[in-house]
Amino acid sequence: MRGVYDLDKERKDPIDKDEEIVQEDIKNETSEEILVEDGQDLVNEEKSGPESEGSDQENIDECEPAFKIKSLENKIKDQEEAILRLNAEYANFRRRTAEEKATIGLYANEKVFNELIPVIDNMKRALEACEDKESPLFVGVDMVYKQLLDALKSSGLESIDAELGQEFDPNLHMAVMQEASDEYEPGKILMVLQKGYKLDKKVLRASMVKVSC
Repeated sequence: MRGVYDLDKERKDPIDKDEEIVQEDIKNETSEEILVEDGQDLVNEEKSGPESEGSDQENIDECEPAFKIKSLENKIKDQEEAILRLNAEYANFRRRTAEEKATIGLYANEKVFNELIPVIDNMKRALEACEDKESPLFVGVDMVYKQLLDALKSSGLESIDAELGQEFDPNLHMAVMQEASDEYEPGKILMVLQKGYKLDKKVLRASMVKVSC
């Protein structure tokens, strides 16, 4: 015996059955449309895929020569700057070498000059102590003295200027005495006690002076 529920199902209105059939047809049509759209999208992707890849490759091919040219230009620029720096360093090296050679040649005889300076002082004292300035001895010694000074001067030895009333220079003069002066303002040379000498720019012996205070 069938139940009441089964009888109710069999007694359903025919209209309800028709509605169910229509809904199923709509679902089937919708799923078919979705499949068709998905298939069309796949076809479009397959068609557009190679074309887009080809255009990207063309863009890469077009950019590659420009990139290579730019890279080569940068390398050339770097090499030019390196060459300029090398030339500048070489020029500085040659200049320093020439200066060092000149300095070595100039100061090579510094020891000899230092030993000859006392000889010059003694010869000058001998000339000043001689009373007969007309004697052949005085004339001969004075001639040798001047010849020696000329020879040393041609080799680079120079006497340091230190005159009465000149400004005191601590780089060239050595003050061993100070004295008040009404004639000169402080810092002026009043007397030269010993002449000084220099070799080019190097002081071999500073001038010994008396300075006003």
